[in-house]
Amino acid sequence: MRFLEWTLGDVQAGALRDVHVELENAGSVAWRKNIHLSYHWLDERGNPLVWDGLRTELPRLEPGERAALAAHVRAPMPPGRYRFSLDLVAEHRAWFSELGSDAPAMTVDVQPRGGTPMLELPEWVTRTATFDRVVGGAHAEGYAVVAGAIDWKGGLGHPRPRSLDPYEPGTGRIPGFTHALVCPSVLDGIELNRVDDVAGLPAYAAPADEPWIYDGRAVLEAQPSRRATARSRSGRRAS
Repeated sequence: MRFLEWTLGDVQAGALRDVHVELENAGSVAWRKNIHLSYHWLDERGNPLVWDGLRTELPRLEPGERAALAAHVRAPMPPGRYRFSLDLVAEHRAWFSELGSDAPAMTVDVQPRGGTPMLELPEWVTRTATFDRVVGGAHAEGYAVVAGAIDWKGGLGHPRPRSLDPYEPGTGRIPGFTHALVCPSVLDGIELNRVDDVAGLPAYAAPADEPWIYDGRAVLEAQPSRRATARSRSGRRAS
């Protein structure tokens, strides 16, 4: 196996981009469909941080044949300096680099993730300074979707719904949060699947193919009295 040319370009934490690669089968055996192009993210000493990168299918290449292709790469998180290394893998057998093949590498300065956050909020829900700070930091870290807690500013007439129990403000992140994401902040270009509302709040399923996080420190304030007032105004307009 021989890598002839490849370019990576600018990289943002947690985001996808393409690596354009030209390679050659320099061996004596044809590459079949169980051979894939992949990559590793390493620290500056060469220790693996992300070993099993995304796979890109290769065309069947006979010995001496070449191919040019674009490989999907997911950048590591958080931003910082990393070593990026290309590699081939014979699935369930071995990485080519472990067998002595070339695995070209380069130092990459992974930048904070950019993009415009989109946030769907009913008029009776407001953001807080803490919400903006926590969510903004998580997006820059590489998370495409960030969700937080709901502070229910109710009273005797508007008790906190039991459906909001999982969304109590907390002290930090909950990895693998198993509930729907309520009023998440979503970077532009990311599509989420809408699910049933939670206590009248828009809710979405967590994405399967983008990094996301739930953080109980990111608090939205819900004021159901304002919701009732808005409904009352809407009823008067309808009559």
